[in-house]
Amino acid sequence: MVTAGLALAIIAALLHVYIFYMESLAWTSPKVRHTFGSSEEEAQATKEMAFNQGFYNLFLAVLALLGTIMYLVGAEAAGAALVLAGVGSMGAAALVLLLSSPDKRSAALKQGVVPILAIVFFTIGIAA
Repeated sequence: MVTAGLALAIIAALLHVYIFYMESLAWTSPKVRHTFGSSEEEAQATKEMAFNQGFYNLFLAVLALLGTIMYLVGAEAAGAALVLAGVGSMGAAALVLLLSSPDKRSAALKQGVVPILAIVFFTIGIAA
C-alpha cells in the first residue's frame, strides 16, 4: 500500500508540475486559454495571479516528490510528513475549488482525486 500511495503521490506531483507550466509559463497561449475557458483579455488581466498560483502548485509538487525520495532512502518520518503535506494540500485545494465553484467540478476532480487516493493508500500502508 505504501508503494501505491507513493506512486499516486508522484502522479499527483507531475500533474501539479504541468499545472505550474500552464499557469506560470503558458497562461496566455491559445491552448491554455482554451483549457481554462478564458479570452485573451482575461488571460492578460489575470496573468500575474496565474503566475503566482502556478508556483503554489509547483511547491506542492516539490513537497510530494521530495517526501517520496526521502521516504524511499530511509528518512521515513520526514518523508511521510512531506508527502502528506504535499498531497494533503493538493486534496484540500481541490475540495475548496469544488465547494466554492461547483461549476468547476471537473477541474476539482482532475486535480484532487489522485492526491486523495495517495493519502488513503499511503496512510493505510504506513499504519499497517
